[in-house]
Amino acid sequence: MFEALFQTFEDPEGGIALTARLAAFREELLRRRLTGFVIPRADQQQNEYVAPSEERLAWLTGFTGSAGMAVVLLHEAAVFVDGRYTIQAARQVDDKAWTVASLIDPPPETWLSAHLKAGDRLGFDPWLHTSSAAEKLSAACAKAGAELVAVESHPLDAVWTERPLPPLGPVSIHAAEFAGEDEASKLARIVAEVVKLGADALVLSDSHAVAWTFNIRGADVSHTPLPLSYALVPKDGRPTIFIDGRKLSNAARDHLEQSADVREPDALAPSLTELAKAGATIALDNATAADALTRLIQDNGGTALRGADPVALLKAVKNETEIRGTRVAHRRDAVALAKFLAWIDREAPKGGLFEIDTVEALESFRRDTGALKDVSFPTIAGTGPNGAIVHYRVTRKSNRRIALGDVLLIDSGAQFEDGTTDVTRTIAIGEPTAEMRDRFTRVLRGHIAIAAAVFPDGTTGAQLDSFARQFLWQAGLDFEHGTGHGVGSYLSVHEGPARISKLGTVALQRGMILSNEPGYYKTNAFGIRIENLELVVARQIDGADKPMNGFEALTLAPIDRRLIDLAQLSDDELRWLNDYHARVRREVRPLLDDEATKVWLDAATAVLVR
Repeated sequence: MFEALFQTFEDPEGGIALTARLAAFREELLRRRLTGFVIPRADQQQNEYVAPSEERLAWLTGFTGSAGMAVVLLHEAAVFVDGRYTIQAARQVDDKAWTVASLIDPPPETWLSAHLKAGDRLGFDPWLHTSSAAEKLSAACAKAGAELVAVESHPLDAVWTERPLPPLGPVSIHAAEFAGEDEASKLARIVAEVVKLGADALVLSDSHAVAWTFNIRGADVSHTPLPLSYALVPKDGRPTIFIDGRKLSNAARDHLEQSADVREPDALAPSLTELAKAGATIALDNATAADALTRLIQDNGGTALRGADPVALLKAVKNETEIRGTRVAHRRDAVALAKFLAWIDREAPKGGLFEIDTVEALESFRRDTGALKDVSFPTIAGTGPNGAIVHYRVTRKSNRRIALGDVLLIDSGAQFEDGTTDVTRTIAIGEPTAEMRDRFTRVLRGHIAIAAAVFPDGTTGAQLDSFARQFLWQAGLDFEHGTGHGVGSYLSVHEGPARISKLGTVALQRGMILSNEPGYYKTNAFGIRIENLELVVARQIDGADKPMNGFEALTLAPIDRRLIDLAQLSDDELRWLNDYHARVRREVRPLLDDEATKVWLDAATAVLVR
């Protein structure tokens, strides 16, 4: 019915092919005198989405999630995933060859300490692990009397005979009308941070940081306009950007050369070596810098200053141009969402729709805006029990018919040049059960608690996280993911350093964009999530002792009224919901070009009364 441009629905490989791969990999380990190896789901810069050439974990294990790790020993092997992927991993990984274990609590190092033996040699690729991750592996090895061995080339690449070539996506210039700040201004702010750190130079190992600093975008990975690259910003002198020249048009090269020297990626190591030999202190990002960089600096007499990348915080606080752009992007997205939701309400009760139909339809409605550059992540469209898989991705094999009595969870987003979107709605197909209404309403109340929160400067995401969970907790329920993540400006839909979660230690600042997405998941039954993107803004309170902040909802899409148990809502919560729906109607209706969707929107946003 619809042609999807940016997503595929092919099933991951499995069965005999994967068994043969594991056997071949073990033979390669023996050839290299290794008794084990650690394979993270990572590239050299710890990107969430990686190029096909870096999908080693999926190629070996069949697990296709965006976070995970495998450890292969000669006689046993394990795949480690977090709570989002427990169900998915159990379905994708062969339990005869692999144990599925926790990535978080307990961490893989606990498993290693218990399974390694004295004298074992555990290999790892120092380009695919941060230094802090390598140190944890080393400690686990030491506890077992084993040795952690850094390899110069990845043994899996030796058996992956059809490994794709590295990407060469063309680099584009991110225009001033979208960026709102030129490279010279950004570099001056970064240099000031380098001086504060007491460093001689800063390595930008995160390609998002390079893209933001130099106002470029790329096409090297799926769903994020990322140009894989590095940069070196000294406190004195001209910065250098390390990027494959084949990605650069004359215009892109001229743009970069206005503010930096442009060199090939293989020039990074010699440049760092030269600085290190001169005794330089070089700042590295703890979260994205490869352990290989730390080793290179230290081995050549320099000091590796590991810490938070200062660019991450600068990038997270959006300027007025970016804020104005994201508001426009979300209104544009709201038109596509309204058309999609109206279409679902017309077509799904007829019984002929499958999950893939909804993914294709939503992408088509977004494509009709004429501004879609990509989806910001693969759409999650799960009906019935598939909705309970937090990061479900529909395939031809898993594609489920949408039936009366289901709830459909659809989590999706768009990449526009003026902003990145991410929205989840849970839709009743036919008559929901009392349990569905109860769970949905508890999730909704948590969503409202975040949306309506007022908090002083210095408040962290961890301090807000329980607001979203309180009504679920009252019924002995919870959800196994964070409440919210940061979002970039035509960059990553999952952006640090701030987040709303139990681990969110960075203070929320005005200008940051975060998701608000509590949920509930009943295994083998249904899933519920309600997600808006929120902009941190100032809140004026009469008589306040200190500056206060709150959230402005950027997402403009109706919340399914059929799933709400009105008896649970307080007067303030009901007022918030009616006010939100009135705003959706006010801002979106004039942008719609068809009467049927206008009629649907009027009904979907009608005032709720007890």
